[in-house]
Amino acid sequence: MAKPSSRQELINYCKRQLGAPVLEINVADEQIDDLVDDAVQLFQERHFDGVIQTYLKYKITDDDVSRGRALSGGVGIATTSATSTTGVTSNYEENSNYIEIPDHIIGVNKIFKFDGNNTVTNNMFSVKYQLYFNDLYYWNSIDLLSYSMTKTYLSDIDFLLTTDKQIRYNRRQDRLYIDVDWDDVSAGEYLIIDCWRALDPKTFSGVWNDSFLKKYLTALIKRQWGMNLIKFQGVKLPGGIEFNGRQIYDDAQRELDILIERMSYDNEIPPLDMIG
Repeated sequence: MAKPSSRQELINYCKRQLGAPVLEINVADEQIDDLVDDAVQLFQERHFDGVIQTYLKYKITDDDVSRGRALSGGVGIATTSATSTTGVTSNYEENSNYIEIPDHIIGVNKIFKFDGNNTVTNNMFSVKYQLYFNDLYYWNSIDLLSYSMTKTYLSDIDFLLTTDKQIRYNRRQDRLYIDVDWDDVSAGEYLIIDCWRALDPKTFSGVWNDSFLKKYLTALIKRQWGMNLIKFQGVKLPGGIEFNGRQIYDDAQRELDILIERMSYDNEIPPLDMIG
């Protein structure tokens, strides 16, 4: 099937590209399964079509607040011991001010402001409300350019007085550390997390038909095929035929190098240290 919509259809497609069923592809099913997982992982972590920008809503719990407010020696403190080359043992403590993040999230951009003390944009006593109430009681009462400049000025004030929350995230931990004053955070409040989520091919079957993924997996299987045949280098088959696994391996490696290079130029998502 030229447009695979499942894992097995993609595997069959790649085998046909390598010559099956005319040729026997000497790669075990277990090896192919590993290669599919590797190809999907690279596709989700580096290809912009493998992820989608989304927003997660998270309700803060009492446990989250307890971890965030934990003081030295209190509940939620992680203690690590390290011994130097001189034999001196030191203890280090880190506040466990984190929330658990699903493992399909590969990067976090930011969290939106969740405090309610923003006098610039919130409630009826804010500058924004008073501007609407006093100056926009009928259309064309003020010049739109002046209004736009005022909004920009208010945004600058908001940026200076209400800074964004500092966060730390590494997808291998599945923890989002929020470096704020947790005394200002209460259970029941919500966080809106701007993040990147990996597309699950089990849900979005179009992933299996991605042009890069098809070429990349085909090259991976081809390289594994050559690797399997290298051990038979020099062995003569009936009729004088000889396996040339080294040539298959080298051709596949060149194809993989070209695919990765082109993806890094055309299709790669921003580095994780820029989005998480």
